[in-house]
Amino acid sequence: MEGTHLLLILILTGVLILSGTEARAPFACNPKHAAARAYPFCQTKLPVAERVRDLIGRLTLHEKVNLLVNNAAEVPRLGIQGYEWWSEALHGVSNVGPGTKFGGKFPGATSFPQVITTAASFNASLWEEIGRVVSDEARAMYNGGMAGLTYWSPNVNILRDPRWGRGQETPGEDPVVAGVYAARYVRGLQGNDGDRLKVAACCKHYTAYDLDNWSGVDRFHFNAKVTKQDIVDTFDVPFRECVKEGKVASVMCSYNQVNGIPTCADPNLLRNTIRGDWRLNGYIVSDCDSVGVFYSNQHYTSTPEEAAADAIKAGLDLDCGPFLGAHTEDAIKKGLLSEADVNNALTNTLTVQMRLGMFDGPPSAQPYGHLGPADVCTPAHQELALEAARQGIVLLKNHGPSLPLSRIRHRTVAVIGPNSDVTVTMIGNYAGVACGYTTPLQGIGKYAKTIHQQGCTNVGCNDDELFGPAIDAARQADATVLIMGLDQSIEAEFRDRTGLLLPGRQQELVSKVAAASRGPTILVLMSGGPVDVSFAQNDPRIPSIVWAGYPGQAGGQAIADVLFGTTNPGGKLPMTWYPQAYLNNLPMTNMAMRSGLGYPGRTYRFYQGPVVYPFGHGLSYTHFTHTIAQAPVEVVVPLDGHRRSNASASGKAVRVTHARCGQLSLSVHVDVKNAGSKDGTHTLLVFSRPPAGQWAPHKQLVAFEKVHVPAGAQQRVQVNIQVCKYLSVVDRAGIRRIPLGDHSIHIGDARHSISLKPETLGVIKS
Repeated sequence: MEGTHLLLILILTGVLILSGTEARAPFACNPKHAAARAYPFCQTKLPVAERVRDLIGRLTLHEKVNLLVNNAAEVPRLGIQGYEWWSEALHGVSNVGPGTKFGGKFPGATSFPQVITTAASFNASLWEEIGRVVSDEARAMYNGGMAGLTYWSPNVNILRDPRWGRGQETPGEDPVVAGVYAARYVRGLQGNDGDRLKVAACCKHYTAYDLDNWSGVDRFHFNAKVTKQDIVDTFDVPFRECVKEGKVASVMCSYNQVNGIPTCADPNLLRNTIRGDWRLNGYIVSDCDSVGVFYSNQHYTSTPEEAAADAIKAGLDLDCGPFLGAHTEDAIKKGLLSEADVNNALTNTLTVQMRLGMFDGPPSAQPYGHLGPADVCTPAHQELALEAARQGIVLLKNHGPSLPLSRIRHRTVAVIGPNSDVTVTMIGNYAGVACGYTTPLQGIGKYAKTIHQQGCTNVGCNDDELFGPAIDAARQADATVLIMGLDQSIEAEFRDRTGLLLPGRQQELVSKVAAASRGPTILVLMSGGPVDVSFAQNDPRIPSIVWAGYPGQAGGQAIADVLFGTTNPGGKLPMTWYPQAYLNNLPMTNMAMRSGLGYPGRTYRFYQGPVVYPFGHGLSYTHFTHTIAQAPVEVVVPLDGHRRSNASASGKAVRVTHARCGQLSLSVHVDVKNAGSKDGTHTLLVFSRPPAGQWAPHKQLVAFEKVHVPAGAQQRVQVNIQVCKYLSVVDRAGIRRIPLGDHSIHIGDARHSISLKPETLGVIKS
């Protein structure tokens, strides 16, 4: 009787699975268990909100608190297993977070190019397709017990300073590009099955986070002093798009303070903006140990209990780290926090888990339950990784032209440089284990006989011991390809760069090899951030320069395909390449975007000084011309009905909130002609120069499109520009306004002026 009674308790509490003699906690809501079937939170036909309320109502306070951390504890009496929230999928399923492991039937996953390289494609449909493939592989690994379903990707911070070690993880310096990337990659990851999530994405790190460790200042202690104008105009844009357009399931707050308040303790940022203004349908998570950081490192609160209370009351739902698990109960006991506050946080996290199907029974019973090992590293996925690398490679210089190389004339190629035969360097950071690698040496070897010399033992290139053999190789070959640049020893998380030049004696090696080379010398650069290669730009012995970023597992093949013309390059730089002198008297700690009083300004939108290569630069093996075939010359901005009586003829801008934005957009029809002899895919970058104003950018990207045009042919592209969203600017008070007057639209050399006028003679008072 005693034994029978114990067995009955175990079954009713959901602790036992009878599988031979094995006893272990079942997956939450296992349909084989009578107790699980009886719980309302396991009833899939009930609304998610009702299921979540039921589950929270069954938890003790201690159990609740143990669910506030990334390694959420199991609740055996309810049949709930422990769950690790932290997985990463920046550009492929990664094992950086503890929630994902490789091995057994899942030895690796498709490793796409690093984000900065993929961004250079300016191809939004490609970004979404990569997300879809990554989530296929993530679900497959989850079904196999090797991964979670919550991925803390993408990183959509603005690449504000070229020295930032994590710039490689971002879509670049432009807020519009970063916003579109965020929304499209998130859609690819999360799927399009209504409220159900394929995986849960997370846009990070909110906000004004773009310094890791520079000149004695680190991210754990940095207070980013940012104007309201720059917050709204620059730093908020990609996160807003991620939440409002991408419908992301999570946002991560950053380590730094913004104007004296830790982001993870700021109710204005978390509760008011992300959840209130933008209507986040999901959870807010801290960067790892951020709550502990603002207590221990920033000394923002006097006690750990106050830190826990401040974070949760500000809107934080989940702590990456142990801090909330250790101190939340005591915060409640001291009256700093209520259990209702904890319930609110759990409502947000558990709702996401419900939307993922984690309380719908075992993975095999769910819509994506068919995905398995055969769906990881498929030929199609690996081909997409190769195609993404091809599209992201940027041709910076091509005098002669020297590229593409000829398989007939360039039968022997000297392949030189510390990045010439690398594997893991190509995938950058936050990567996993790739399906396999094609190095640059291997890729070039498919087109020509190679003579390989490293020239430097590593990218640090601290001596010239290996210069001699490299110079000899260049003398013997029909063409020389130098594959130089950076790696994670130079730029990485917690490692900002000290300058923009090639490391060590790399420049010396390049120049000496170029001087000795019998044939054309091609410089290929691997890097996340920009590099000042003015010396090579100005050297007639180096006719061609190619930027490959960190091109992913198939990077070597993609580089070779571009060098030999199998691929016609179409990538464009997603960031400005500055000269080294740009950094003079420009501390990373100065967050201002706009120029003034000797301060140069940041990014192409506000900086007007000399550059090595501008934002959007990228050449092709053919020549494209643009003609604006059709566009309006005047657009009327309609005002809200109750605003018209407040019109003032002296105003020069309309508040976006006072305009009837709705479908207020304009269409620009552009004829793109391929005037060359090679088929090519062209990136159409559409810029607007607003009417002159103290606070407006010099110019800003308002649209971008990809178009494939065969040699000698012409394609008409229709570009739609939402007026309120893209032709508006932000004033010093952080108010977004539509400047009235002439806006200059330019695409390449083509220019067109569009006059924006209010619906009435005047505009509203501000």
